Amino acid sequence: MTVPLLSAQGLTVRFGGLVAVNDVSFDVMPGEVFTLIGPNGAGKTTVFNLISRIYQPSAGTIRFRGEDLVRRPPHAVAALGIARTFQNIELFEFATVLQNLLIGTHTHRTSNLWQDLLFTGATRRAELHAREKAEQVIDFLDLQPHRDAMVAGLPYGVRKVVELARALCCEPKLLLLDEPSSGLNVEETDDMAWWIQDIRDDLGITVLMVEHDMGLVSKVSDRVLAMNQGEVVAMGAPAEVQAHPGVIEAYLGSTDDLSSLRRSAA
Repeated sequence: MTVPLLSAQGLTVRFGGLVAVNDVSFDVMPGEVFTLIGPNGAGKTTVFNLISRIYQPSAGTIRFRGEDLVRRPPHAVAALGIARTFQNIELFEFATVLQNLLIGTHTHRTSNLWQDLLFTGATRRAELHAREKAEQVIDFLDLQPHRDAMVAGLPYGVRKVVELARALCCEPKLLLLDEPSSGLNVEETDDMAWWIQDIRDDLGITVLMVEHDMGLVSKVSDRVLAMNQGEVVAMGAPAEVQAHPGVIEAYLGSTDDLSSLRRSAA
């Protein structure tokens, strides 16, 4: 029996009197692309922030590779093997692409302050490993033309790929992608779909994604969990979930609402 890579059970988050996530449970299996969908305010990014340890759950458990994530501090998450991107790009704009990627490689550095200051053999070996890893990711994502460019001068679509590259430099077992197609044109979204598939198939990295573009969701996802108002509406294969009446209602309104809309349009 395959053991889940990530298991979230009974997740609940309250902000004062507001329940942002209510009793959400799901498992992410090794080697799959698992996607959270739902309208704005459904609680998808809140779930991401729980896994990233930005938020503390009011109730529920999160286990990653058997480890209790809830007991781990936020700064320890990346070292466990979880990396993420953000809907709003979070890069160092006045650093080069290579420099941004090298920051990601430092997740697994083992040298201490004095070794770094004296630039000992251990530090030199760590720097060589970091440079090799960054160059591998640059080659994998075809970022060679932008390797030494300042991030501030890059097009938005390229910056999206750079943020993805930095996350890969953390050498994750689980990659969290928060709306990877946000702000991309059709061609760039198609490229992103290829990257996600290659990340799973070629690198063996499991992907947990939040996404609004249903074309991208259908193309890359093995399973989908639909949320609305902080609760699970449906879970299963992409086509099955998209056809679920509760999902249709969450996105488009009830049958009565749609009938009224059609009458108004007529």
